[in-house]
Amino acid sequence: MKNIVVIGAGTMGNGIAHTFAQCGFKVQLVDINETSLQKGLATISKNLDRMVAKEKITEDDKNKTLANINGLTNLETGVKDADLVVEAATENVDLKLKIFKQLDEICNAKTVLATNTSSISITEIAAVTNRPDKVIGMHFMNPVPIMKLVEVIRGYSTSDEITNTIMELSKTLGKVPVEVNDYPGFVANRILMPMLNESIETLYNGVAGVQEIDTVMKLGMAHPMGPLQLADFIGLDVCLSILNVMYDGFKNPKYAPCPLLVNMVRAGKLGVKSGEGFYDYSESRKAEKVSKQFL
Repeated sequence: MKNIVVIGAGTMGNGIAHTFAQCGFKVQLVDINETSLQKGLATISKNLDRMVAKEKITEDDKNKTLANINGLTNLETGVKDADLVVEAATENVDLKLKIFKQLDEICNAKTVLATNTSSISITEIAAVTNRPDKVIGMHFMNPVPIMKLVEVIRGYSTSDEITNTIMELSKTLGKVPVEVNDYPGFVANRILMPMLNESIETLYNGVAGVQEIDTVMKLGMAHPMGPLQLADFIGLDVCLSILNVMYDGFKNPKYAPCPLLVNMVRAGKLGVKSGEGFYDYSESRKAEKVSKQFL
């Protein structure tokens, strides 16, 4: 696999494109919104500058990485010669099904279709294509250039050959792939999201404040970041979406999102990306400071 297409230039998409390009792959970064595309490309450049400043890479490494990335707004043009497409669009099942149906129609028959979904069924996504054996999950962690884990999720029909190929490909990116089966939330979010939700319930029930809850988990459980700050960093809308997928999939009340989380999302308080969540990020330098500690 040499030609990689990443769909979606948001936080996860630009991170995935950055990672592939830094490892020598030719990457087409596709986003139908020109503004989002340019913002994603600018983020990659800034993150590379930060890595140069920290002496993790050289200026030459940065230039080679940027040269490996081409930004496009036309999906059909972008995927024409793809060996692998990694979809990293919004965590919305209807949107993902629409994208995969379209990809199946315009991609070469040999093209492998992967999704970065953090909770949605790979089997359901694969079912709208004529190549369910070539559809697989590649769940990268944020921030992608730094985090080592890739959950490799095989759907009901994903072939052994494709699974092995994606496992080996993940290793060439310097990642540690872990194969998991296709159930709501997979492993990472099936364990993480109930913890975040319980932290929000603890706040909602008045047991302790935001700082106190996060301090207990950082100092008592050696977490690098408190659960409420982590929820802000992930995006409260994303947390809510994942919990809803798990609740719908398992019909178990333990996955039901806390009313406080629901109301915060309704109010547009989504965390770092909106400027306010459990913490206040209204000053741009505060939001930048939270993001910088990971790169």
